[in-house]
Amino acid sequence: MITLKSAREIEGMRESGKVLAGVHLGLRDLIKPGISSFEIETFANDYILAHGATPSEKGFEGYKYATCVDVNEEVAHGTPRRDLILKDGDIVKVDLTVNKNGYESDSCWSYAVGEVSQETKDLMDVTKKALYLGIAQSEVGKRLGDIGFAIEDFTENKHHYGDVRELIGHGIQPTMHEQPDVLHYGDKGEGLRLKAGMTITIEPMINEGTWKIKDHQLADKNDPWVYYVSADGSWSSQYEHTLAITEDGPEILTSQDAKEDAELLAWARQYIKDNNY
Repeated sequence: MITLKSAREIEGMRESGKVLAGVHLGLRDLIKPGISSFEIETFANDYILAHGATPSEKGFEGYKYATCVDVNEEVAHGTPRRDLILKDGDIVKVDLTVNKNGYESDSCWSYAVGEVSQETKDLMDVTKKALYLGIAQSEVGKRLGDIGFAIEDFTENKHHYGDVRELIGHGIQPTMHEQPDVLHYGDKGEGLRLKAGMTITIEPMINEGTWKIKDHQLADKNDPWVYYVSADGSWSSQYEHTLAITEDGPEILTSQDAKEDAELLAWARQYIKDNNY
């Protein structure tokens, strides 16, 4: 079932999103060569609690942490690890979900660790732009297939990366994962029609090589948690926002920088027009 959110509910999610965005803004200064991925977890968990919210991922299906932290070829659901030390040139993805006063928000961001290669910069740039292409397509009257088509065409056909199929965006609120499923591939004009009041996540995971992924188990056999890596070992990037569909267009509820959002959405809308999406 898909619920249409009231202005009051969207305001609650907006407040939750501000806490989540604050975590990501703080990570910009924290993430550097030499820190462990568990230091990311500690910072995020403490920040969320200090701002009157709770980390929704803790306890979800047995998960123990406030964050998922994935490095290089790791695609999603990686646990923070004390023995995983970030190196110059790495790419690290940090995904977290926040609940404040019963309202959920969800966002992932990719971070360059120190000085990264041009290939990594290009991968991150294309992935972030793919996210904003999806957001720009999130207008009342458009369909979910319009979002997926724009992301798939831009990442695979234009830039020859792998657009991960198995992991998808989703509805959000009142729980972390709600309907509808939001695919990052598809056919324009197909799928569910978007309505004002829907709240969804868009979260493309883009690999340098194949779009296929595979399971990977932690080295600690006492921890049964399984995460995902690219099937060919190529590096992966991810960006995610929570947004509300409104009559005035999509509103990003996990915004870190309103000016950057406006610039990227302006670019995306022009790209959509120029490419007949």
